[in-house]
Amino acid sequence: MVSGRSIHAPFAQFSTSSLDDEEAYKAFDHKHIQHDLLSPKMTFEVIVHGFVLWASLGFLMPIGTLIIRMSNREERTPKARIYFYVHLVIQMLSLVLATTGAIMSVKTFENSFNNNHQRIGLALYGAIWVQAILGFFRPKRGSKKRSIWYFLHWIYGTIICIVGILNIYTGLEAYKKRTQRSVTLWTVVFTAQICILAFFYLLQEKWDYMKKQGVISAGEDIGQIKPSDQESSDNQSVNNDKELWRQPCSKTNALKNLFK
Repeated sequence: MVSGRSIHAPFAQFSTSSLDDEEAYKAFDHKHIQHDLLSPKMTFEVIVHGFVLWASLGFLMPIGTLIIRMSNREERTPKARIYFYVHLVIQMLSLVLATTGAIMSVKTFENSFNNNHQRIGLALYGAIWVQAILGFFRPKRGSKKRSIWYFLHWIYGTIICIVGILNIYTGLEAYKKRTQRSVTLWTVVFTAQICILAFFYLLQEKWDYMKKQGVISAGEDIGQIKPSDQESSDNQSVNNDKELWRQPCSKTNALKNLFK
């Protein structure tokens, strides 16, 4: 007769082996995660890198775009030149910060370019310099090349702003993965900032139209006759007719004088 202990022994051995394999896998996985996590020094450098690129692509560059759009309503005025130079200074500062972030990436981080954040960032570094060079080679106003240059400068700058903002989100996700820290607060704050900038961008489109809604031009005032004005004009015409009826006719007075 076979004992119950001899029957259950293989199953007990198999169960013990499975538990050992699971614990070994968990230990290996934990060790692998710890190996991928950043050191405190590297974490600080990543934070500085993120702050510099946020200031460049996530704040200054969109602000510069809003400012140059304000100059469109001030054609050939001193205020338009002020807007232009403020736009130029802000965009140059954004270029300097982006270049600083690129140098930090090359010197400090592992640039294997095996993720979207690094690939997009590399493309943005080159695109920002191309945009700056394009801005310095601006044709004179009135030339045939001016319209083509304006379109390229505008569409290129808009694409850089949008892609730069999206890359900030990918950077936050990469930071979360490498540090195991929550980025919910920073994501919410950055999203709120982008919504505010987008609101002002849309407001600029309708601001002049909104101001004109409460103003009646001279042409509109003359061309439109109010009902009250029409009624007063009709009453005045009727009163004038009554006065003419009451006054004696000059021919009647002449006949009276003739037969006196």
